[in-house]
Amino acid sequence: MIIREMEPKDNAVVKEIIQHSLKSLGLDIPGTAYFDPQLDDLHHYYTHLSNAHYWVVEVAGTVVGGVGIAPFDEADGVCELQKLYLTPDVQGLGLAKKLMETALDFASKHYDKCYLETQHALAPACRLYEKYGFSLLETPLQGSEHSAMDAWYLKDLRKKAVQ
Repeated sequence: MIIREMEPKDNAVVKEIIQHSLKSLGLDIPGTAYFDPQLDDLHHYYTHLSNAHYWVVEVAGTVVGGVGIAPFDEADGVCELQKLYLTPDVQGLGLAKKLMETALDFASKHYDKCYLETQHALAPACRLYEKYGFSLLETPLQGSEHSAMDAWYLKDLRKKAVQ
């Protein structure tokens, strides 16, 4: 298993992983990442934002998932954990934890808080976020773009979560 920075050659496979995952969950609907315009060139999107990054995880030379950090509300020191997806065949192997640790380590060097949006129906993801110290919010933060999400989390990056 290797976690590395996303390269331009990874764009198509990461888009496929994200859209396939959302479609398999019935979330290929407006208001989700399925229709994000930046999906065609995530490498360009993340490399042209300040204090942003996207990592992919490879198993046996094949990209099987990824995660990103991007600014959300820079004035308040808030970033967003974005597009954490894995192919079904590697779920449950601890790769999401490794991606979370990579993303949160980066985020803690540039931001005070980390926000994310998901769905309550994605119970394993919600448990992972809570394990890493994210607290469930009652409403989304101002500026949220994914209207189909119904679970919003915020983590204080200055506090270490027990894992």
